Amino acid sequence: MADIMPDLFGGPSSREASQRDEEAARPASSSSRRGTGTQPLADRLRPQSLDDVQGQTHLLGPEGTLTRMLESGHLSSLILWGGPGCGKTTIAQLLAERVGLFYTKISAVFSGVADLKKAFDEARRKAEATGRGTLLFVDEIHRFNRAQQDGFLPYVEQGTVVLVGATTENPSFTLNSALLSRCQVLVLHRLDDAALEQLLVRAEHETGRLLPLTDEGRTSLRAMADGDGRYLLNMVEQLLSLTKREASPLGPDELARSLSRRPVLYDRDRDEHYNLISALHKSLRGSDPDAGLYWFARMLEGGEDPRYIARRLVRFASEDIGEADPTSLPLAQAGAAAYERLGSPEGEVALAQVVVHLAVASKSNAVYKAYNEARVLAKRTGSLMPPAHIRNAPTALMKELGYKKGYEYDHDCEDGVSGQNYFPDGMERVTLYKPVDRGFEERIRKRLDMLAQKRASRQS
Repeated sequence: MADIMPDLFGGPSSREASQRDEEAARPASSSSRRGTGTQPLADRLRPQSLDDVQGQTHLLGPEGTLTRMLESGHLSSLILWGGPGCGKTTIAQLLAERVGLFYTKISAVFSGVADLKKAFDEARRKAEATGRGTLLFVDEIHRFNRAQQDGFLPYVEQGTVVLVGATTENPSFTLNSALLSRCQVLVLHRLDDAALEQLLVRAEHETGRLLPLTDEGRTSLRAMADGDGRYLLNMVEQLLSLTKREASPLGPDELARSLSRRPVLYDRDRDEHYNLISALHKSLRGSDPDAGLYWFARMLEGGEDPRYIARRLVRFASEDIGEADPTSLPLAQAGAAAYERLGSPEGEVALAQVVVHLAVASKSNAVYKAYNEARVLAKRTGSLMPPAHIRNAPTALMKELGYKKGYEYDHDCEDGVSGQNYFPDGMERVTLYKPVDRGFEERIRKRLDMLAQKRASRQS
């Protein structure tokens, strides 16, 4: 009955639909996928098998995650996380071919709930007609909101589809936990120099033409791609379209004039923003001025607001240097003020000076740790009053109650220190600030040792 029953929407019968689906799911031959001369080079060179995918050995090499998964005979739902042009779409297509699944692709940019429902219904119909599952590839899956992401859950759990989502954003921040718990997150690397060179060789073989580049120009072209294979091949097409007069071997300078450089990948409010500020902070903490300047420049070139960096430098001066070099905080503040005074691009030089100073300064987080411990202590001890001798006594009643009685004026004491107790009565003294033996804090430690002896002598 199913063989002759027409589709409810007036389409072909199940048998006809099955035959159509079988044909659509067959791997395309190499010649058919090469297409015409108007087909973009990046599409013409799309890998025909997983073995041809460049730059993702950790996933597709002999010990790769996907290799082991395929050998086990089970393909889990996946989230492919990586930058543009690293092979996410290609891997999804090839996985479907390898395991014999139908392949359906939708983009979260152009699709909504109705499109998802249609894809799920189609996958269910194909499974009932042929017994074969569907790999549903969702490009830019992070663009679906949380409610839309929840819509995937029952179909993934029931096995209606094997979901492969692609994202350029950190899944921890952009995908809900319920969806993440049902998928394995795989990180795709940006293409390294060797992988980009392999793409150039394949492009030359495909087009039958050598690129009009010097060795230095070829190196510069790979650098301009910034790990994006698709962008690299688009630049190759631009190069090959140059006239013969323009196509004399190009070095880095001529190449830069002929092609536009790819913008630096940087989002001021997303994952890359936090990755780079973390790299800057940790480079300074590690006393590496060169790395600090590099990440500082990377953020500026990506379009970061210098005021944000200036605020983080002020924070660093207190958190990671403190009293080991007390000049750092005022210098960081001065750098921020200099930027406000000068603006761009002159103001960035002042911030660069701060970056170098903070990197080479002696480091201590003793003040930062002491403050955090003091907060914990303050919450634990509640509303304990200061000892009476250090309370002000502006009225006669307060004096009668003993306020300020017995207070010793430290300036009148030997060494300018009385050694009195300043913690609440009945509370055991706690050492919060513990200076390190570096920079100015080494001197501070010696003074604190003297003060501790002074207090101990009063108690004996």
